[in-house]
Parts: sequence; C-alpha cells; structure tokens
Amino acid sequence: MEAIHISWIGALSGLLLAIIFILFKLSPTYSLILGAIAGAFIGGAGFSDSVSILISGTQSVMGTVVRIIAAGVFAGVMMESGAAETIAKVIVDKLGGTKAMLSLALATMIITAVGVFIPVAVLIVAPIALSVGNKMGYSKVALLVALSGGGKAGNIISPNPNTIAAAGGFNLDVNQVMLAGFVPAVFGVIVTVFLASRIKFKGTKVTDLEVSELEKANTTNLPSFSKALITPIIAIVLLMISPVGSILGVDFLANLKIDSLFILPFAAVVGSIALGKKKQILDYCSAGLNRMTPTILIIIGAGAIGGLITASNLPEKVVSLVEASGISGVFLAPIAGTLMAAATASTSTGVILATGSFSQAILNTGVAPLSAAVMTHAGATVIDHLPHGTYFHVTRNAMNISMKDRMTVALYESIVGLTMTIVATILYGFIL
Repeated sequence: MEAIHISWIGALSGLLLAIIFILFKLSPTYSLILGAIAGAFIGGAGFSDSVSILISGTQSVMGTVVRIIAAGVFAGVMMESGAAETIAKVIVDKLGGTKAMLSLALATMIITAVGVFIPVAVLIVAPIALSVGNKMGYSKVALLVALSGGGKAGNIISPNPNTIAAAGGFNLDVNQVMLAGFVPAVFGVIVTVFLASRIKFKGTKVTDLEVSELEKANTTNLPSFSKALITPIIAIVLLMISPVGSILGVDFLANLKIDSLFILPFAAVVGSIALGKKKQILDYCSAGLNRMTPTILIIIGAGAIGGLITASNLPEKVVSLVEASGISGVFLAPIAGTLMAAATASTSTGVILATGSFSQAILNTGVAPLSAAVMTHAGATVIDHLPHGTYFHVTRNAMNISMKDRMTVALYESIVGLTMTIVATILYGFIL
C-alpha cells in the first residue's frame, strides 16, 4: 500500500482544532478524532485516505491499550480494596505533622508509583491532607502543591498508562522506563517539599467544618499495612527482575523479560487473595476496567491524531526548526513531550502523541531509545495540568479551593515538572 502524505499545515490545523474542541468541553476522544479528520482533509487527503490515516493511527496504540486494560486489574485491587489508602495513612502517621509536606508528597508519590492514577492518588490522600492542614494551620495551596508534586514524581516511575505509552513508543519494557525515571522523580519530590514548605502559611486555610464533614464520610474498613503492601511488592519485584539481572550480569534473569501485561494482573490476583478478598476479584476487575475506560478512549483518539501527524511532514518541520535554532537535537524529546501534553492537558495522551509522532525524528538525532523515553516522559509533566483537562478540576474539587488558588498551584506544579525534565535531560541527554 502506498504511503499517504499530507502537509504539515493540515496536521497542525487538526491538532489546533482538537484543542479548541476540548476547550469547548467536547469529549477529548471525539475532539481528537474530529481534529484528525479535519486535519486530514485540510492537508490534502481524500475520504479514503482520511479513513486510512485514522485506522493506521488507532492501530498503532493497540499494544498500549491492551497493557492498560491489564493494568486495570491491578489498579482496581489497589483502589477498591483500600490498600492504597492504608499505605497513604501509614506514611503520613509515621512521619508526623512536623514533616507534613514531606509525608504528603511521599504518600502521593508512592501511591501513584505503585500503579494508582495520579488524580485518584490525590483523591485518596486529599482527606488526610486536609486533616493535617487543619491541625497545623497550613494553606490549601501548599497542601495541593505537596500532593500534586508528589504525584507527578510517582507518575514517571509507575506502571501507569503514561509510562506504558512511553515504553511502547520506543519499543522498551515498561520496567526500564520506570527504573530510569527514579532520579528525576527524587529531584521532583525534593523541589515539591521545598516549594510547599515555603508557602505553607500563605492562602486559604482548611476549616473545622470541612474536616468534620470528611470524618463523618470516612467509614471505610481498611486492610492492615502488611496486607496492603503485598500487591505492589509482588508487582515491583517481578517488574525489576530483568533490570536487576542486567545490572548484576545474571543472563538468566536479564533475559527473563516478563511483560507488565502478565505481571500486573498476576500481582493483583495474588494480592486480592492475601487481602482475604478473593470473592471480590471480579468486582475489582470491573471497577478497574471502568476506571481505565476513559483513558483508553482518549488514547484511541490520540492514536488517530498521532496517525495524522505521522502521515504529515510536521515532525520534519519541527526537527528543522530545532536545528535552525542552533540548540541540540537532544532537546526535541522533552520539547515534544511538553508541547503534546500541554495541548491535551494529559500526561498519557501527551506521551502517546509525542512518541507516536516524533519518536523516529527523536531517534534520528542520535538519542538512545531509553534516554528519549525518559526525557519525553518527564517533559509531559511540565504543563499537563491545564484547565482544559480533567486533572485540574478533579484536584481542585478534592481540596475545595477557588479557581484563583488552583491556578496558583498550577505554577508550582510546572516548576516541579520542569525540574524533573531538566534533570532527565542533563542525565540522559548529556551524561549517560
């Protein structure tokens, strides 16, 4: 079949139209698909070629979609069983109020890192944060900076859809990308705690009424800490077998590359049995799939518009622009991640678009696949929290803060994301 080529104007127009549709509150999936169709026509494609572009683009993300469906079992167990909430409570209780910002950031980081979606992780830890904030007199802005910054750090080292997409875009195992994101994540947490601590007394405080309402609503029977850890520990151990084998030079372990497609559901099932919830496994599977469905639909839409960009010469134009500016081609990876995530206000969708559309152009600059994946992934955390995405509003509602305060938090979130991107770029673009 002869390759389809459209102009970069069509691809850029399609992307801009998709953003406009999203801003007008049309479903992101439909926005992305409509943008892809319009862009194909603007770029010079006919009806038949437009359909081919859409089909090709959506087919390219099916590997990621299947892995995300599998990850839904894991996420369902962690969230529905109360395991994630138990882990968060223990972390905050052990570190105590004097280290509140550190404890909240670490709690959200760890909950996200073990496979819980970042908005859900914030929802889980938010009641704890509000209670701590009320006792210590801390502002809601500082509390949300701690939660969101910690979540962003955990998100680049988790088996979440964004990490799966980053790995798939460069033909890597998800555990490689998770492990490689650890150092940038650590810097992200450090900056998060520093920023949140600096502003902890500035802004609207948590009222006694808010805390009392949360306490009335909190009637959940949570599992013990030791049982809550079983599911994530099994997943982490199995995901790390191959990387650890490579580091130690043990060929048998290094070559034992078990995909997350198998590991995450297995860990979830074993964890459910250990929690004494084997009868609820089917319910957890359904709940996990329901939570994954919006992400899956968005990724299909992202695949459609990714197919549009891939069929155009837009990636070549972007590379030429980078070269003409005189900056290193290494920066193409973080720039692509940042721009695509900003366009869609979504980390996972941004990574899908960046890797699907620019992966080959990035690799052509001489950047290694793992380095490209980590820099693109980190770049997607810089401005993925804009108001035309769901994360902005979910987190705003979780902390019950004003629009003005939520926009203030967005600035600090960008500083955290930018820090991780700078660290990732220095480490994987110039040192390693």
